Amino acid sequence: MRKKVTKAIFPVAGLGTRFLPATKSVPKEIMTLVDRPLVQYAIDEARAAGIKEFIFVTSRGKSALEDYFDHSPILENELRRKGKKDLLDVLKSTNMDSGAIAYIRQHKALGLGHAVWCARRLIGNEPFAVILPDDVIAAETPCLQQMVEAYAETGGNMVAAMEVPPERASAYGVLDVKEDMGSIVSVNGMVEKPKKEEAPSNLAVIGRYILAPSVLNNLNKMKTGAGGEIQLTDAIAADIGSESGVYGYRFRGQRFDCGSKSGFLQATVAFALARDDLRDDLSAYLRDIVQMDKAAE
Repeated sequence: MRKKVTKAIFPVAGLGTRFLPATKSVPKEIMTLVDRPLVQYAIDEARAAGIKEFIFVTSRGKSALEDYFDHSPILENELRRKGKKDLLDVLKSTNMDSGAIAYIRQHKALGLGHAVWCARRLIGNEPFAVILPDDVIAAETPCLQQMVEAYAETGGNMVAAMEVPPERASAYGVLDVKEDMGSIVSVNGMVEKPKKEEAPSNLAVIGRYILAPSVLNNLNKMKTGAGGEIQLTDAIAADIGSESGVYGYRFRGQRFDCGSKSGFLQATVAFALARDDLRDDLSAYLRDIVQMDKAAE
């Protein structure tokens, strides 16, 4: 019987330099998208997929991230005293049970593959997920949940994939497709950030993975790849042709790159418009802006 995926790694050691000066004192992962930190979206998605153990690969200066998931007795008592049950429920949804969350330090920025490798002792010999909080996905069924359901059929390694314009392929890891079966594709190869003319397809890997423990063995070799970093895609690609195999999964949903300012702003608008309590005012404001722009032309 195939083992269930119950552990997830969240690589959050980056410095967030694209969001300076805010990230001088605030970890990018707890910057708020509408009224929830980026990392809360990732945690909620993981919970929906059945994840029970949450492993954060952090770095110096991320203590605020650790505090976010801790209980806040003074605040909870104050909300309880004032009868603010709705806010108390919201606050409780951010708490993590003792033992459910672990923090591992990545002391050197050696790439995503190295960040995942840092958590190897907590993974052991089990399949595991990797979630990049920068990639926020709006979907009726959470992306990782879709992948877990597909993984039950395929096993092996699975990466979330989406089609991108050919000129944007150089910004991603790109799949060389062996067989296209619709939502699932089998993979011949993976190329990290290829030149436009060398990209094997326009099917790009984004920040959701379900991986076999063999990937950690591949990472043990510590081979550097694109950009002089230890690339996770290289370690996954080493499993192509093995018993595990590698698959791409075309998820249903819209992905926002919240590692960029424009992507963060787009996500803010999209998620706010999806809220009943914000939609009307924001829609009216956006219409006013469009009309003013047209009038100025």
